[in-house]
Amino acid sequence: MNIDIPEGKDPIGYVWGELVPGIGPSASAFSLAVYEHTTLGLREFEAARLRIAQINGCLFCLDWRTERDDGQKVEDGFADAVTQWRTTDAFDDRTRLAAEYAERYALDHHGLDGDTGFWTRMTAHYSQREIVELSMSIGSWLAFGRLNHVLGLDAVCVLPPHTV
Repeated sequence: MNIDIPEGKDPIGYVWGELVPGIGPSASAFSLAVYEHTTLGLREFEAARLRIAQINGCLFCLDWRTERDDGQKVEDGFADAVTQWRTTDAFDDRTRLAAEYAERYALDHHGLDGDTGFWTRMTAHYSQREIVELSMSIGSWLAFGRLNHVLGLDAVCVLPPHTV
């Protein structure tokens, strides 16, 4: 871990809550809001989230599976399909686009500028509201997954399950 945690303190609670009290709780609230207020389907939500986790290398994020209120989770092997989003036959167009958008957002956001083919496909499958929601979600996962990984928190991160 790259941050010194006082004896007896929970690393996540300390870093996200106590160490930067003017920022951490707000960042945490944003992170949780992505899960609690999403209107996206589970498969496209998880495809984007897992693609960012794979890019970030966040150990906790790679293990995490979003669970909906009805207990629904993505199937075993879904993460492998996300890795192969270009060629897998396990995805519909929305799910494939979510994985593609997450990857491009993280690795080549300038390449999205003016890519009318991509945006034509996105707007054919996602409403404007869904595109903004997906963009904000990806931004949250990108920022906070990287923060946790870079600081070494991802190896000790234990969060209570959240359902959406």
